[in-house]
Amino acid sequence: MKPLPNEIVLRPRFQMQVTKPKEFIISKFEHAAEPPFLVKRLGEHIFIKFNERENHFWSPQLHLEFEDKDDGSCKLYGIFGPNPTLWTFFMFVHFVIATLFIIVAIWAYSSASLHKEYHIQIIIMIVLIALWFVLYFAGRRGKKKGQPQMQQLFDYMQNVLTA
Repeated sequence: MKPLPNEIVLRPRFQMQVTKPKEFIISKFEHAAEPPFLVKRLGEHIFIKFNERENHFWSPQLHLEFEDKDDGSCKLYGIFGPNPTLWTFFMFVHFVIATLFIIVAIWAYSSASLHKEYHIQIIIMIVLIALWFVLYFAGRRGKKKGQPQMQQLFDYMQNVLTA
């Protein structure tokens, strides 16, 4: 497997071949929880995240999924992502801003078609675009802040797999 790139991408993914059976590897993760990591299992899925003490607003989590192979080995699929609550919040705010932008754009077009003033609508649209940029740069800043913890999660996963 290639090391993680220096630039963090949106929800980076990776795959690995593991020579041991799926249940053996999953049980290793269940019994390997150590501070500052919390490990949860849901079926064939393992979620690794940081405990409350180490967790901050931008802390990532690692989702692992295992698939059995016929030869007794398994394939591991991993995906790094933000806290689901944070992800949902960001998507909701983006949706609200996009919806408001479309509504105000229709309002501006209607006003222009009726030869009425539409300066307020243009100002609102500029403010909404500025908010989009603020969200974008906040997300970029958060990704940078979470990158060291992403590497910690990856190293922890590697240690459990090789132990």
